[in-house]
Amino acid sequence: MNPLKHKELLRGFLAAALIIVGTTHFLVPQEYAKIVPPIFPAYTSVYVSGFFEILGGIGLCVPYLSVVAARGLISLFIAVFPANIYLALHSDITLTNIPHSPLFYWLRLPFQPILIAWAYWYTRNPQDQKGATRIAKQWQELDRLVEKK
Repeated sequence: MNPLKHKELLRGFLAAALIIVGTTHFLVPQEYAKIVPPIFPAYTSVYVSGFFEILGGIGLCVPYLSVVAARGLISLFIAVFPANIYLALHSDITLTNIPHSPLFYWLRLPFQPILIAWAYWYTRNPQDQKGATRIAKQWQELDRLVEKK
């Protein structure tokens, strides 16, 4: 399998994961609200981050939109990091379907930079995406039509 196919497969995996996790922000918001630092509005933070996770996941699937989506996801991953730190610092918080272990909460923290790097990967060479050439040609044709007027 060539590297481009790996990249596309991982793009689909990341997009699906973001859409699923973002959806759970609306299905079980109370679980996410538990880890929002008290200086932020808990449920608003949960719904906003869930919305942008879903939007980012969808955006990753659209050639040329994926660059903007990936940059937005980088911002989102940075923005939600305080919640992960808050969880690690407050080991008395228990979450459904996540092992209750202070060590586990601390071991989760290094995955945030991995997610950031993963999203950053999709800001590089968008022209190599599946379907990107066709969309680029359509935009060029549209530009030509606009210039003629």
